[in-house]
Amino acid sequence: MRILTFSLFFVPGLSISDYLNCPCKVVKVTDGDTVHVLDQSTVKHKIRLGGIDAPEKKQAFGNKSKQNLANLVARKQVEVEYNKLDRYGRIIGKLLKNGQDINLLQIKHGYAWHYKYYQKDQSKLGRDLYRSAEIDARGKRLRKKYLVREKKEHCAMLCIVCKR
Repeated sequence: MRILTFSLFFVPGLSISDYLNCPCKVVKVTDGDTVHVLDQSTVKHKIRLGGIDAPEKKQAFGNKSKQNLANLVARKQVEVEYNKLDRYGRIIGKLLKNGQDINLLQIKHGYAWHYKYYQKDQSKLGRDLYRSAEIDARGKRLRKKYLVREKKEHCAMLCIVCKR
């Protein structure tokens, strides 16, 4: 586990997970897989939801994905299970609200995909849960239109599959 110093409020020798595996308040939802939280010391952290990928705001369903996440967690108390920092300095983690996995709910509601590229960072159980949730959501086509990511050659394309 990494030892990080974010501000003078942090006690040397404690890891960020000591601060974030406790109640935090979501103060901003950036998109369908990124939020900002305040910890108990009122230090702000940017959290990238691990194990999932959601459309960007300018992509199809991007705003709906953001809105779904906001409905679930905005201005609410959550716990962040810290995994690691990404190359942009964001905390990669799992959001839990009343013990419920919010990352998984984004997939189940059809607003995110299982992020298979980084699945090695998940436990086998986590990978299986997220993969299964994505398959179920695609099969149910929760709305008239549902997002599907397909790989064509070397780029990922965002496609809209219409229920007919």
